[in-house]
Amino acid sequence: MLALSVRQRVACQLFASTSSSPLVQTRSYATQPKKGQIVKQASQGFKGKKDTFSGQMEPAKKDKKMMAFQPLPVSQLSHPLFESDRPDTLNLQSFHPEMLTRVVESQALKFPHNDNDPFRIFGLPRNILVEFRLLSKPCSVIRSVTIDAINKLDAASEKNSKESRVVFTGPRGCGKSFLLLQALQYCNARDWLVLYIPRATNLVNSTTAHTYDMRTRTYLQPIFAYQTLQRFLKVNAPRLEQLRTQTEIEIERCPPVPPGTPLVELMNIGFKDQCHAPTVLDAVLAEIGKQTTFPVLLAVDDFQALYCKSHYRDQHFSAIKSYHLSMPRLLLEYASGKKSFARGAVFGALSMSNTTFPLPLELREALSLEYDRSYGPYVKRQRELVNYAHGLERLAVPGSLSVPEAASVFEVWMKDRAVPSKPNDELFLAKYSEASGNAGAFVWKGLLSSMSA
Repeated sequence: MLALSVRQRVACQLFASTSSSPLVQTRSYATQPKKGQIVKQASQGFKGKKDTFSGQMEPAKKDKKMMAFQPLPVSQLSHPLFESDRPDTLNLQSFHPEMLTRVVESQALKFPHNDNDPFRIFGLPRNILVEFRLLSKPCSVIRSVTIDAINKLDAASEKNSKESRVVFTGPRGCGKSFLLLQALQYCNARDWLVLYIPRATNLVNSTTAHTYDMRTRTYLQPIFAYQTLQRFLKVNAPRLEQLRTQTEIEIERCPPVPPGTPLVELMNIGFKDQCHAPTVLDAVLAEIGKQTTFPVLLAVDDFQALYCKSHYRDQHFSAIKSYHLSMPRLLLEYASGKKSFARGAVFGALSMSNTTFPLPLELREALSLEYDRSYGPYVKRQRELVNYAHGLERLAVPGSLSVPEAASVFEVWMKDRAVPSKPNDELFLAKYSEASGNAGAFVWKGLLSSMSA
């Protein structure tokens, strides 16, 4: 009995100590505010404060973190643990100019993996960039129109670029940008000098600085010209080191560059001072246009943007014409044949999906394309744009893939396990029919649509 009374006494003391602890929750009613007193409202939602319990803020933190992480594509899971059940790997032959004949039509070839590859230095159009990030290896399918474009390049290697000014046309998603990239890779592998503008819209959408030049009465774009010079030298360094200037070149606030100067030294003037970059870029292209040692390819994607209204404004907030900007004007002069390369070609690809810079009437009539809006003799046409579009040759890209070409595309994405479904003939024919053979729709709306949640 004595032991029991001691236990009861200890229990009563513990209960008394815990009842005065701040951890005990009690029910109470809110006091009514006095007249004239401002009551501060508590903010809604969860906030991480020091005096709040971890159990109240943990769910909100977890939800926020879970939304930030996404599963990796299967092509990036290179650990052997994830490769145990893979039936095959993306093992393709390399893109080599000697292989590009009618024999390899409808076959997929991988692009070489070098640090100085043109598409790694100059950049890529947005849609191709996303596809190459999803695939484990950058690759493309050789089509019949690819061989046609390469045959034109082989013929242009011995001609003046005035005779080889080609524009790829076709409906949206038919593969014009891929065809231009294949032509670029082919010329680079054949020891051409290559200059690639993957997004010509950046020249006219007012995303880079511009300054007015009293001497030429145009608006210079020094930053873009500086970056173009850097990329052009990095891709073509072994070939440019063999060339020298043929005439004396005058640059403002600089001593004249005498004939016989290495071309790389001329480019260094633009690297030292960004303000000289537009003048130096113009002079470099003029010098490589005179030489006959190497053919030259000028490739421009979003080609129609050079002929559209620019988003640049002058000091009176009036729109600046695209041909009054230094970079578009330089490209337009080579596209129109006013300036040319002794050996080489100018290739362009239209973008039919860009509604901000649609295909203008002057370029549409020069390429003999169908009209998509009202036209007639009373519709105003800009004489300058008509002259810049004169003489362009159209190379029509088929709007749909052939069955063997689509089968190669299907095999590439299946081997890379981009599609979770089991590959079979029924799946291939279903996706091919849904896209009506269109290359872009076949990949994005057909094969990759099953990846979106």
